[in-house]
Amino acid sequence: MNNKGFFTLLLIILINIFHAQKPEFKAPDYDLIHKNIENKKSEFYYPNLLKQLKENDTVMTAEQYRHLYFGQIFQPDYKPYKISKKMDEMQKFLSGENITEKDLPRGIKLFKEALDENPLDMRAMNYFAYLNHLNNDDNTAKKISRNLHGLLGAILSSGDGLKCETGFHVISVTHEYVLMNMFELESKSQSFDGKCDYQQFEKDKYKIPGMYFNVSKFYGKMFD
Repeated sequence: MNNKGFFTLLLIILINIFHAQKPEFKAPDYDLIHKNIENKKSEFYYPNLLKQLKENDTVMTAEQYRHLYFGQIFQPDYKPYKISKKMDEMQKFLSGENITEKDLPRGIKLFKEALDENPLDMRAMNYFAYLNHLNNDDNTAKKISRNLHGLLGAILSSGDGLKCETGFHVISVTHEYVLMNMFELESKSQSFDGKCDYQQFEKDKYKIPGMYFNVSKFYGKMFD
C-alpha cells in the first residue's frame, strides 16, 4: 500500500510553510500553556481540546493545536517513548506486508484502537486516514488528515530546525520521523547534545545538511 498520493496536498502545504522566505515561529511557552490548559474557562482547557480532536468534527485554531500538542507533556499518562500494545500487528499494515482489501475492516479497527490509546500518535493518525480513504470514507479521512496537519503545524510553528536554538519542539522521537517522512527526508544518522536531537542527512542530498529537534522536555528539565 502507498499513501503518498492521498497526502500530496498536505505535503505541498507543509513544504510551502517550511520553505517560506520569512517563516514565523516561536518556541512554546510551556508555563503559559500549562496554565491555560488547566483553566476550565479557557478555550485551551485540555479535556475539551482532546475531546474535539477525538470527535474530528470541530475546526480548531493553530493556537489550539499548539496547546493540544505541547500540553500533552503535562498529562498524567504522558510517556514520550510509549509504544502501542498492538504495534506488532500495526507494523504489518505500516509496512504494507500482504495487505489486501479484505484487511481494511481489521486495519480500521486496529488503528482506531491505537488512537484511543494514544490520540496524538501521528503515525497511527496518518495511516488511519489512509485506510478510511481506501474504504471510500473520504469525509472521515479528510477530518483526520486535517487534525494531523494541525498537529504538524504546531511543530513547524515552534522553530525552523536549522540549529538547536531554533530546533523544532517535539514531544516524541517518533514525531521527528513523521515530520521528515512528510518532507520525504531520510536521516543518515542521529545524535543528541543534551537538549536537541540532530538528524543528519546524506551530504548534499538535500538543501539542508540536517534538522534539529528540541527534546529537552523528555528529560524533565528545561533549558534557557
